[in-house]
Amino acid sequence: MVQIVALDAVDPHAVEALLDRAFGPDRHLRTAYRVRQGTLPICPFSFAALSEDGKLAGTIQSWPVALASDSGPMVPLVMVGPVAVEPDLQQGGIGRRLMQEMLDAADVSALPGAEALMLIGDPEYYGRFFGFDASRTERWRLPGPFEPRRLLARGAAVPTCSGMLVPRLRKVA
Repeated sequence: MVQIVALDAVDPHAVEALLDRAFGPDRHLRTAYRVRQGTLPICPFSFAALSEDGKLAGTIQSWPVALASDSGPMVPLVMVGPVAVEPDLQQGGIGRRLMQEMLDAADVSALPGAEALMLIGDPEYYGRFFGFDASRTERWRLPGPFEPRRLLARGAAVPTCSGMLVPRLRKVA
């Protein structure tokens, strides 16, 4: 059994090491990293799974991004992922549990973007279990290569307009 805790309660070095084990040390070259560059994870939507002995078993992070619409204002979104599980614990439901914890938090949140979640991932998995699909993302652009069928979204506020996904950075006064 795992315990779900806030991600910020876990050593960030342990999180980075887990991400390297789950996705490889070249993971920073992926387009998803470009989309969220310069942002910090959204704490209320980012979690860690701890094993019974207190070791890090998995993580989910969520990020403030936006769709810079070609014809209107920026639309706030939340980028979900990565969802990482210790390789020898994969297929045990930890990732699914982390994802559900994040969705439950977003469902009751008033934070900007909470009603417009997006991710880059396997449409068969994220569609089947969590209701994400590519039906509203076909005109979105990203700052790097991606497979359009893997650009998925979910939520009442997901826009259908064309535009570029960009980091949603805090304004400095």
